Amino acid sequence: MQTLVGWHIEMEFREEGTRTAAAALLRLADGSELRAHGFTSRHPADSEQMRVGEEIAAARALNDLASQLLTKAHAEIQSGSTVPTHPLM
Repeated sequence: MQTLVGWHIEMEFREEGTRTAAAALLRLADGSELRAHGFTSRHPADSEQMRVGEEIAAARALNDLASQLLTKAHAEIQSGSTVPTHPLM
């Protein structure tokens, strides 16, 4: 039997001067939500390319989100096991 599950990640950006911030929100099927953040700063000598700042900040937010998902999965594995488990990271 095949089951298809989908997740949607909402990503928002805030630009303030040379700094770009990204905030990610993931709602999981179990009703839990994970929130993650990523930041980047543009060197004053670099040209303004908002897209690049958004991509870097988003990648860092998604890395944070991945780390949180691994931690959550490890906790769920550990809660169902009678022997110690190894972290997934």
